[in-house]
Amino acid sequence: MTAPFPFSAIVGQDEMKQAMILTAIDPSIGGVLVFGDRGTGKSTAVRALAALLPPIKMVDGCPVNSAKVADVPDWARAGRKLKEVPTPVIDLPLGASEDRVTGALDIERALAQGERAFQPGLLARANRGYLYIDEVNLLEDHIVDLLLDVAQSGVNVVERDGLSVRHAARFVLVGSGNPEEGELRPQLLDRFGLSVEVTSPQDIETRIEVIRRRDDYENDNTAFMLRWQAEDATIRDRIVTARKALRDLTTSEANLRDVAALCLALGSDGLRGELTLLKAARAHAAWRDDTALTRSHIRAVAPMALRHRLRRDPLDEAGTGARVGRIVEETLG
Repeated sequence: MTAPFPFSAIVGQDEMKQAMILTAIDPSIGGVLVFGDRGTGKSTAVRALAALLPPIKMVDGCPVNSAKVADVPDWARAGRKLKEVPTPVIDLPLGASEDRVTGALDIERALAQGERAFQPGLLARANRGYLYIDEVNLLEDHIVDLLLDVAQSGVNVVERDGLSVRHAARFVLVGSGNPEEGELRPQLLDRFGLSVEVTSPQDIETRIEVIRRRDDYENDNTAFMLRWQAEDATIRDRIVTARKALRDLTTSEANLRDVAALCLALGSDGLRGELTLLKAARAHAAWRDDTALTRSHIRAVAPMALRHRLRRDPLDEAGTGARVGRIVEETLG
């Protein structure tokens, strides 16, 4: 099997790559929504990032990737030993049935044999990894409702005819789509921690470099992968270091005031914007190997943390990203 395209070899799309790195440092940020043109490296970036991350340790045979034997659900049959596996990246295709997403209970077997026979679904496989949805704005409403419940609780519950099964379902949700094909429901939009917009490169040199690297990847794969191996290893080491640094990062009262003042000035609904902005800014500070949070970190991540949380202003034609940038300057200087 050919290894995924190296993350460090992706040309441009710096904001998208930065957003994905931040969620790798702190998965509780809540995932990434990537809107933009087709063929701009959205799915490539997701798989590339997961491939460079350190492997996870899981109980051998556990269908939900449990890190400890004590965490294996009582309905699952698993071993006692731990093994290392790559960070899972699970695709949720459009048109997937609810049973395929959540898992299915075998009622006949349960009644006949007196045991809870459960076939895990995509949410089980995505636990402790990434759940990727392409064309997320076209997802059926009942699947959206299901994802909202699981994203809120971190637990997937399947109930059929009085029987119920539950398991952990914590994952980084990554969605991509083309805004021209439909809007995302506000409830699901708000669940994404970060939002980025990608476009096709407009200068010929960048487009040539994209073509060159993809051609090398497909036709001289061994040499190409060796060339970018060290770059990916550097990113992996920085992510691991940043994860540890988060615990000791200093956050001042002034930082909290800046975050709250900015969200208030932008008129973002609820408090999820403040919480996400703070987490993203702290992850950015840790990525830069800084020991204390500053306004520069908040300013750097504000557009991706807040642009999708703004109320629409029909009189403002600048776009949400520009509005965030303008108000950041007015509020934080």
